Amino acid sequence: MRITEIRVHGVADKGPETILDRPIVARVAGDDNAGFYRPRPGYGAPADRDGVTLEAYRWSRLTGGTATRTFSLVLLLPFMLSNIAVWMLPVTGGEGRAARALCRVLAATMTAMYVLSAVGVSLDLIAWQCAAYPRCLEGRREISWLGGVPPGQRLALLAVPPIIAIVLIWRLGARTWQLPEDSDHAPGVGADRLDAPAFWDTRSLLRRLRSVHVAVALGTLNLTLLLALAPHDATVPGWLLLAADVVLLAGAVVLLCRPAIERRGEHDQRSSLTIRWVAVALTALTLGYASLPRPSWTAEGMLPGYGMLAAGLFAGQVALLAMLGLVVVVQRRSLPRPHFLLAGLGAPVLITVAIGLGVAYDSGLTYGLAEYLDRGSSPTPARPLPPGAPPLSPPIAFRWATLGFSLAVLLVIMTAVLVPRLRRGRRRREAEELVRRDYPEASRAAPERVRAVRDAIVRARLTDRLGPLLVAAYVVLALLTLAAAGLSVVGPGPGALALRLGGESLARPVIFVTDLGALLIGLFATVLAVMGLVAYRSGAIRLVGVLWELATFWPRAAHPLAPPCYVERAVPELTRRIGQLTADGNAVVLSGQSHGSVLAAVTILQLPDHCRRRVALLTYGSPLGNRYRRIFPAYVSDEMLREVGGRLAWRWINLWRYTDAVGGPVFVPLLDGPDDPAARVDRRVRDPKGLLIPPTDTVPPPVQGHRFTPDDDFHDAIRELVGRLERTDG
Repeated sequence: MRITEIRVHGVADKGPETILDRPIVARVAGDDNAGFYRPRPGYGAPADRDGVTLEAYRWSRLTGGTATRTFSLVLLLPFMLSNIAVWMLPVTGGEGRAARALCRVLAATMTAMYVLSAVGVSLDLIAWQCAAYPRCLEGRREISWLGGVPPGQRLALLAVPPIIAIVLIWRLGARTWQLPEDSDHAPGVGADRLDAPAFWDTRSLLRRLRSVHVAVALGTLNLTLLLALAPHDATVPGWLLLAADVVLLAGAVVLLCRPAIERRGEHDQRSSLTIRWVAVALTALTLGYASLPRPSWTAEGMLPGYGMLAAGLFAGQVALLAMLGLVVVVQRRSLPRPHFLLAGLGAPVLITVAIGLGVAYDSGLTYGLAEYLDRGSSPTPARPLPPGAPPLSPPIAFRWATLGFSLAVLLVIMTAVLVPRLRRGRRRREAEELVRRDYPEASRAAPERVRAVRDAIVRARLTDRLGPLLVAAYVVLALLTLAAAGLSVVGPGPGALALRLGGESLARPVIFVTDLGALLIGLFATVLAVMGLVAYRSGAIRLVGVLWELATFWPRAAHPLAPPCYVERAVPELTRRIGQLTADGNAVVLSGQSHGSVLAAVTILQLPDHCRRRVALLTYGSPLGNRYRRIFPAYVSDEMLREVGGRLAWRWINLWRYTDAVGGPVFVPLLDGPDDPAARVDRRVRDPKGLLIPPTDTVPPPVQGHRFTPDDDFHDAIRELVGRLERTDG
């Protein structure tokens, strides 16, 4: 019987040569983005020592591989995180409808925040504040011509860069890894199970979400312009345009909350297209209205209405987050045995992080440009401006955000320092007992060697204890954010409030912390951008690539401008390849490492019955049980994992180690007894292989942790699965 082993790598792979352990390989199917590789004939054995033909599936270039692609992923990180949050909700179907609607609306606020950052730079700082002060325009030919243009027409001209930014994200949202041959499936978008054919096909939903988000983006731009123009003109056309824009934004929110947006249907597609074209027409009318001649108008201070709009958006996000947290807590209580990481609050926690990153980008860009334009003379209550200096200042909401960023950095540092020390003695004793139980030679090994293995086990188990601490940190940050949102709406900034409450002695340290937060935010945004440019070729910051590959696993169901989901191509491609091999008389052992095991498991669910009868599954370093089942409980559940095993007639082996911080058992906490077929899936292997130096070596075996290479345990598992396949075929 011909056997082919398809190896699916995990995150941050090092190439098909490393996956196959062969020096020269050739692609036999696929393309440069994702393909199947085999050893090139004449340059290494094409099969392993048991005669199994080796094949590797490399998918990592779908998520990175070029500087442009990786850099775009960094810029889209807030959108990406807000999209993942919807998959972390504890329930699906009709019960989770309200939570999904809140996630979609929060994702739309991220788009509005993106537009406000472009508006703050182009309309507020340049068109309104800088153009009104000769010192700001002096020596800058690229913007000095704005001094002679009336304020309304300046706003109309400088609205073009935000429109270009909106067109850019519209184009980015159209990207997909799906091939034209992967046509739409009948059941519809928003399937609740991973085995549904349409689960990875969200093109119909994406088209609707893209249209609604473009309407939100253009409506935010129009609202900024009209809040400055309509009150000044006090004419009927201005107020009518402002009212129409408010109705447009309200209509976008209603469409995002409707359950019909998740289903296929021409009526819903027409609704989203209609609101998009209404937004385009309203933007054209707004720009024309702004370009009309007006009586003499002097621009002073901040762009009217912009600060209020930024503070209102900030406060609205906090209110929506509070509602989402409440809904998630209620849903979690109704479920049996909630083994959730973050106590089921993964969705609001992740959206909070997304908002924080969005604020970091916006504040970093705004503060950086303000420092450049006003030549370093930022106004504060403790530092009066020099004569003739332009009072360029970002909105008050950004000042509160920078103060909150400083406090968040302090909280993260304290958590990182304190968490490893909590009950450290007890964890070490438990780990040392495991070491001495696994290794009879522990009494003869050097104490340093025993301690090294013990500490590796302690570090691997540390991630399981972070859930309650992260929830506590989230609660603290949520309270700080709520207070900052309220204060930003009321009006005074942190420095002005401190000056009012405690005088200059209190204002100076508060202003220092706020300035430090602005510096840290700008530095943070710059570091992320640099990391995005060099991450694809630098092993030192491979963590960036790991984050992207994990984050782009799920389809775009909340934010259409997140990076495209690579699984929408990988799963159909793996399914087709396995179908081709089994049709040619081959049996297939699908072996997935780390995140590749998740790809392999969802592929099994998509295979037709006649293919699955000739397929076995090997997973190692798999996060399915101890990570995905806890983070995404509604989709990667006990039922789903048992469905994978049942469809394979339990031809599944999962290898795991105590020292692995990512992988672990799939079924051990969920077994129903010794006769449960799931009891034969998980197999723990020792790591390291021994504590003493082998007779044929000069150093003791290393601690592998999450690194898996084909060893004796691996080949034994492959050999056993091949035997099961041969018995099934016979």
